[in-house]
Amino acid sequence: MKISYITTYNALDVHNWSGLGYNIAKTLADHHAELEYIGDLQMRHEKVFKAKRSLYAALGKRYLIERNLAVAKGYARQIEGRISPASDFVFCPGSLPIACLDTPKPKIFYTDATFAGMVGFYNNFSNLTAETIKKGNQLEQTALSSCALALYASDWAAETAIAHYEVDPKKVKVVPFGANIECNRSLDDIKNIVRQRSRTTCNLLFLGVDWERKGGELAVQIMQALNKAGLPTQLHIAGIRSLPFSELPEHVTDHGFISKSTPAGVAQLEKLMAESHFLVLPTKAEAYGLVFCEANSFGVPAIATNIGGVPTIVKEDVNGRLFPLSAPATDYAAYILSRYENYQLYEDLALSSFNEFQTRLNWTVAGKKIMELLKEL
Repeated sequence: MKISYITTYNALDVHNWSGLGYNIAKTLADHHAELEYIGDLQMRHEKVFKAKRSLYAALGKRYLIERNLAVAKGYARQIEGRISPASDFVFCPGSLPIACLDTPKPKIFYTDATFAGMVGFYNNFSNLTAETIKKGNQLEQTALSSCALALYASDWAAETAIAHYEVDPKKVKVVPFGANIECNRSLDDIKNIVRQRSRTTCNLLFLGVDWERKGGELAVQIMQALNKAGLPTQLHIAGIRSLPFSELPEHVTDHGFISKSTPAGVAQLEKLMAESHFLVLPTKAEAYGLVFCEANSFGVPAIATNIGGVPTIVKEDVNGRLFPLSAPATDYAAYILSRYENYQLYEDLALSSFNEFQTRLNWTVAGKKIMELLKEL
């Protein structure tokens, strides 16, 4: 199977788009697809669009340059002449670059959200100009109408595609993203890791770069509620470049921003994961959440909010627990306490979390499913 793999960036660089473009390509290749990379697309007339964005910003509105018909058409023109006649499919980890692409090849895109799903959900998709909303929806509709297959990472994303756009539900499929982390750990390895975790202090891990959106303040409150309930608890924070504290709260350890691009950074993250009892990320908005998959690869259950694409990853009492967006810290704390105090229950949950990673939340499983769907076209 020959695939023209389209990205606006260099897909061979693992640091682009959280490594998703790289890992999607890698799993296709691992499943015997022959990839032709078409990337490093240029955004035409960028200065004009930036000036327009600045004008709207002065009026208190957000204008998204990439949701512009001229940008999408510019990408299409750059792609057209680079597609090999021998290609069987055009595949893109995103809908925009191929939305306006006119080709006889079947087009497939794979992403974590629709435009309609993101409007008003993330801060950078809020307070949008009327033009951005109109053009953004038009481009999304064009991408869905012209594709042979629309792959989404979550049920939430797939459902918003069907609810907001005119699309045949039969060509909308859900394939969860895999963890963007190397894992050669066996079940026996995870059993040993779980047994070595502290029985006297509950270690919670908050891992993310956006303190406000990821629910950092609530994570601190959960830790405090556990300590108040009599369970010694430490909250480990990683990924935040600057915490909003003049002085760190008691029982909080700040590990700062940790880069996955260095062996030392990877080793530090792996140590944190291995020693943590729970990943606690009460996020206010989340299209997917790769970190939940990554935590599960270490047998770390995920504690999060029932929002966006997260329920596709986290199954109740299987690999973690989800709470309503309005749930107080005491609700989270009560669940964590109930598992930690009955350590057999905790171990069962940790091992079940690893099983979810092995059976659902890795790129091998995702690649196999994608290839099966492509063969059906």
